[in-house]
Amino acid sequence: MTEPQIPPIGAAFTWVGRITAIGFVMVLPGIAGDWLDRQLDTTILEPVGFLLGFVLGLTSIVRLATAKRQK
Repeated sequence: MTEPQIPPIGAAFTWVGRITAIGFVMVLPGIAGDWLDRQLDTTILEPVGFLLGFVLGLTSIVRLATAKRQK
């Protein structure tokens, strides 16, 4: 059996969802780190959060690219 064809608008919404999710993964740890820094009166958690978010986001992008290449 053949796989059903996804209409172009459906494919576009799929990519918008993926990109949005990766954006949240990259930014939310930094925002959480900023909040924790203000609560704990520290200055290290915000940069660590953004660095962690960058690594997680980059990992997600690489996984997405390799999964797309294997199809």
